[in-house]
Amino acid sequence: MDANSGLIGDKVAAKRSQEDAAVVPRAIENHGVIGDLATIALVATDGTIDFLCWPDFDSPTIFAALLDPERGGMFRIAPELADAHVTQQYLPDTNVLLTRWMGDKASGELTDFMYVKNSRSDGSSMVVRRFRVTRGSLKLRMSCAPRFEYARRQLPAKMEEGAVIWRQANGEVLRLLAGVPLVEIDGGVIAEITLQAGEGVDFILDDGDDNAEEATTEEMEDQTVAFWQNWARQSTYRGRWREMVNRSALALKLMTSRKHGSIVAAATFGLPETPGGSRNWDYRATWIRDASFTVYALMRLGYRDEAMAFNDWIGQRASACDAGGGLKIMYAIDGGEVPNEASLEHLHGYGGATPVRVGNNAAEQFQLDIYGELLDSIHLSNKYGHAISHDHWEGVRKVVEFVCDHWEDPDAGIWEMRREPQEFLHSRLMCWVAVDRGIRLATKRSLAAPFSKWHDVRNDIYEDIWKNFWNEEKGHFVQTKGGDTLDASLLLMPLVRFVSATDPRWLSTLTAIGDQLADDGVVHRYRSNDGLDGEEGAFSACSFWYAECLARAGDTKKARRVFESVLNYANHLGLYAEEFDTKAQLAGNFPQAFTHLALISAAFYLDRELDDRNSQEWRP
Repeated sequence: MDANSGLIGDKVAAKRSQEDAAVVPRAIENHGVIGDLATIALVATDGTIDFLCWPDFDSPTIFAALLDPERGGMFRIAPELADAHVTQQYLPDTNVLLTRWMGDKASGELTDFMYVKNSRSDGSSMVVRRFRVTRGSLKLRMSCAPRFEYARRQLPAKMEEGAVIWRQANGEVLRLLAGVPLVEIDGGVIAEITLQAGEGVDFILDDGDDNAEEATTEEMEDQTVAFWQNWARQSTYRGRWREMVNRSALALKLMTSRKHGSIVAAATFGLPETPGGSRNWDYRATWIRDASFTVYALMRLGYRDEAMAFNDWIGQRASACDAGGGLKIMYAIDGGEVPNEASLEHLHGYGGATPVRVGNNAAEQFQLDIYGELLDSIHLSNKYGHAISHDHWEGVRKVVEFVCDHWEDPDAGIWEMRREPQEFLHSRLMCWVAVDRGIRLATKRSLAAPFSKWHDVRNDIYEDIWKNFWNEEKGHFVQTKGGDTLDASLLLMPLVRFVSATDPRWLSTLTAIGDQLADDGVVHRYRSNDGLDGEEGAFSACSFWYAECLARAGDTKKARRVFESVLNYANHLGLYAEEFDTKAQLAGNFPQAFTHLALISAAFYLDRELDDRNSQEWRP
């Protein structure tokens, strides 16, 4: 690197500069994400990494300024360029992020990525940040202030052999490598350098492993770009919305564990479902439901390896289920237990939204629908991939038997309501799916199973749904047995092939959902009491389910309008959070797998319907 370097001598001025940068509010939607299949960092449009768990998805944060700009810790790189126009984009078909500052007399760009050469199960994480001046002369400011153990601890920064080291009590190390002189201040480091057009500077954040493969930052970037592009190239999707579908697939891939094969529901915790609200959950775990849907979405695009890896992981969970065949609704990334909820009272919260929670007490809930999503995933993986092993089939048999014994039990439902258990239609529906897919799998692979019993149970569940969850007075299916309210999870009824997408009773239910739960395609989960304080926004995945149901019902015109309206609510990079607020801005944990997999499913089906319609309309 060829640069004119100048250190800030006045530490008081430096501290003021650092604090000024830290307190800038950064909206959820103003972020991109980078990752290496072990963890994910959020990078704001101002060049700040303000959220990063280290070294794994579910590890404590080292940067959490997103949740508390003053205490959380952050890593910022940005030029001094007044009135700059700032843009952010991914390099084509990659998770390598490019942030550009363009001014009247100068411009510069920051390339951010986490080094990944292949889907190896070993190796440590490494954040690489490369800044280049593309025009004129720029003064660059860098500030790196990690705060460990969810910002509970500030460690001294020590200069050792040209690097900055933060050493924790357990012996773990965080290291910053930089090609410029640094000044230590308040447990962090800062630098100011002036660069001319064509000059640049690189920063690497890693765990201090000197045995790591040696490569230049340019080689790391090239290898990382090649990895993502090679992976993206495997997609078989060639439809109308290829860019958004590919971005969704890349986001889902970022949330898969290279070591375990499990899939996190989201990369973050503590982001509220409504501005300033109290519904702030930790989604850094593997939900059976979310991960199973993710496998289905990736398989649709031709990504079989991920499906096989996840099914191996979940097969181990099924094989190790309790004697009665029961499963937990979620697991830690490594298959262990999800920690109990704890509030981080020292953090101010995103936009003041408290409490900031880590861990998730919903892990102890009883939710019957997970068995259907699990069996549907296993069935599809066996249909299009490798045959199930004997040991895993024994685990699956126990799971189906569990469903046969418990399908009539009340539960907490798909939305994890924290009130008295009830009999939910969606739970009943997915119990039907579990038994049905168990029968199909056993038949396809000629596996031993108590077919007579399973057929009887499947028929009993079918009859129960039509008898007890249809409200004649309202003229639609309802959320709970004998109830009268709607639930957007009913949109899955035709998607799992329980009911015809053109059945008159289903069409009246679809119309009711559109009238009562939807607003320009943005769909709320329900309007009923869920036992929690505060309110929630519209659930992003439901919006895509709604579009797909419209397409399956034959209303492709409305389906396309709804689908493209919701596409317009993505952030500037095509990423989604869990929910939308009343202004259709992103809310909740980000990015969220559930939303992106629903996008893929809707795009896939809508494409097919539009192609079929066009081919039928054209006649020579």
